[in-house]
Amino acid sequence: MKAGNKTGILVFTLLGLSEDPELQPLIFGLFLSMYVVTVLGNLLIILIISFDSHLHTPMYFFLSNLSLVDICFSTTIIPNMLVSIQTENKAISYMNCLTQVYFSMFFPILDTLLLTVMAYDRYVAICQPLHYMVIMNPRLCGLLVFITWFIGVMTSLLHISLMMHLNFCRDLEIPLFFCEVTQILKLACSDTFLNSVLLYFMTGVLGVFPLLGILFSYSRITSAIRKMSSLQGRQKAFATCGSHLSVVSLFYAAGIGVYFTSSMTHSSQEVSVASVMYTVVTPMLNPFIYSLRNKDVKGALGRLLSRAVSCL
Repeated sequence: MKAGNKTGILVFTLLGLSEDPELQPLIFGLFLSMYVVTVLGNLLIILIISFDSHLHTPMYFFLSNLSLVDICFSTTIIPNMLVSIQTENKAISYMNCLTQVYFSMFFPILDTLLLTVMAYDRYVAICQPLHYMVIMNPRLCGLLVFITWFIGVMTSLLHISLMMHLNFCRDLEIPLFFCEVTQILKLACSDTFLNSVLLYFMTGVLGVFPLLGILFSYSRITSAIRKMSSLQGRQKAFATCGSHLSVVSLFYAAGIGVYFTSSMTHSSQEVSVASVMYTVVTPMLNPFIYSLRNKDVKGALGRLLSRAVSCL
């Protein structure tokens, strides 16, 4: 492949999870099942929040946005992988690969920022309960969501605009089941210093600082809960934060796992397994965490099912 070739002829090869032909039907069935569960689970969360007036609060407004992002994130990656397995064609064009890179950065950024906004929402609800509805008014909630999407769009566009100037002249094989930015940079034969600096800088800004914000919010929340005299009040406060903390822990554990696995090992299989946890398993588990550990969501689900049964 000649350097500087960015026409439709430039094609990347996604090696996937395994090259064993006998494993392909198993992988196809497993990922198809996980994708269906992810989409249906998150759609159910959105449906419950939309139709139950008890859940028309800032916390569940942010949760519905998080569910939408999880659906979009999975849709960016899994359908293309399933088509690749079914057609036995691992090739992906240059533009399609860049599009996948864009969205595989965009949606995780939204996840990070939405989880941070949700931590702030819990902080206001527990530490300033009397002013909660005044502070977390619909205008502020809409503005916070708009800011998260704006930051995600602009950051991802900046990365892609720099990547479009790269030249590729090596074997364009990606040891994953989707186009991922660090793997693409490894294949470039032109200077990627600026791309790497931007990548590490934005990872720090959009990864570390939101995490610090979440930790700060929960340190204040913990302090406020310890001052509560009522045991019932403490339990209710912990219950409202438990689901969010579980999702945050899962998201950051998977993200850190991908980062350290890709930087510390040369095993493509280990990197692929870590990527599965980050891109597939986490979006699939989020609806279960919020439905099984949240009494409000379970109650709303019961009311929705009762309404559906009564209509039959």
